[in-house]
Amino acid sequence: MDWLPFLLFALIIAALMAGFPVAFTLAGVSLGFATICSLFGAFDMAFLEALPNRLFGAMQNQTLLAVPLFIFMGLVLERARIAESLLETLGQLFGHGRGGIAIAVVVVGALLAASTGIVGATVVTMGLLSLPAMLKSGYDPRIASGTICASGTLGQIIPPSIILVLLGDVLSSAYQQAQLRAGNFAPQSVSVGDLFAGAMLPGLVLVALYIGYLLVVAWLQPQRMPPPPADPRAGTDRLGQRVLHALIAPLALIIAVLGSIIAGYATPTEAAGVGAAGALVIALARRAMNLARLREVMRGTVRLSSMVFIILLGASVFSLVFRGFGGDVLIHDLLSSLPGGPMAALALVMLVMFLLGFIIDFIEIIYIVVAVVAPILLAMGMDPVWLGVMIAMNLQTSFLTPPFGFALFYLRGVAPPSVRTADIYRGIVPFVVLQLALLVVLWFWPKLVTWLPDLIYG
Repeated sequence: MDWLPFLLFALIIAALMAGFPVAFTLAGVSLGFATICSLFGAFDMAFLEALPNRLFGAMQNQTLLAVPLFIFMGLVLERARIAESLLETLGQLFGHGRGGIAIAVVVVGALLAASTGIVGATVVTMGLLSLPAMLKSGYDPRIASGTICASGTLGQIIPPSIILVLLGDVLSSAYQQAQLRAGNFAPQSVSVGDLFAGAMLPGLVLVALYIGYLLVVAWLQPQRMPPPPADPRAGTDRLGQRVLHALIAPLALIIAVLGSIIAGYATPTEAAGVGAAGALVIALARRAMNLARLREVMRGTVRLSSMVFIILLGASVFSLVFRGFGGDVLIHDLLSSLPGGPMAALALVMLVMFLLGFIIDFIEIIYIVVAVVAPILLAMGMDPVWLGVMIAMNLQTSFLTPPFGFALFYLRGVAPPSVRTADIYRGIVPFVVLQLALLVVLWFWPKLVTWLPDLIYG
């Protein structure tokens, strides 16, 4: 019967690929599979008695309250046209030389990542505003589309990131489980703030790698990224003042949210509340918010938050059934028996997550895979912050890898017909390679992740 957990996993992946809703697939397939197996004496339904406590625990989880607040903040800032203002002014600042527009897109993507973190809104906005300008200037469609998609996904690794919030919740529980199994009955904890601090430097390094790649392409293949034609209407007078004016609002919000978390003045949930209120103030100050738009933002927040939490509840059912079949023990034995020790086990897990990123979303990977393997990996002595950032960097690639990379779909929806789908798919390849290269750097140089949390929190 050892094959039953893997059969359950295979059935769920098959149902997801068939297009069934994620949350209902996780819960429905797991319950149906458990019921059928219980009729043959292969599953004890008593395992499901823990389900009400799990669901109630999720409802009481203070950390997860940050998710709808950060989503609200991002949607409000989208309505406040922060992205449009940044693209217009930074485009004028960087756009006079070869590759300047692309570099402006990366910088704007980083700023939006640290203030909104909503991948779909960022990719669509930059696709509508900057892609026509890049194509008009003579950019290669592949380099233009790849830059926009990659820059739009920076919100998944640069705090405040929804991935890091969800990972922080999962890893906190997994870290305590690992310490209790090791006999430590006063376990330490790992927080979302730790992951935010750990992801800060790798996120900035990734931005630098993107810009470095664009500069190299502009130098070696200038025909792919020519400078834009001179626009007599775009004067340089008071350009610095306009840039400063465009940067004040997002930088103030970044400092208020991330600064309060990293300095220890606020929890991620409290800082998310501050960010949501601050975003609303910015929107009102720019006269970009009225009652009708506020209703749209609130509906969007409810839709996205509901998606996240219903997947969490479905994943709780899957996790209980999977453990009821002894799947966690089988995974532990498999990873522990690999030649090469903990690093070989982590390499296998990272490979599986990277491949799953081609076909399913990062939220499912967190609650299906990470929730199962994280206690095992942490019990092998891995640093939880380093492990969390490595997983987050790996999951970021799921937004860029075809055929189901969400950033690719978002851009395809707003790109002109002259940009082929093949151009978008080929354009993201160098950026995925850069992300994987950074993963290798973090693998051999974990201090890039752990230095800042150690400096701040000791």
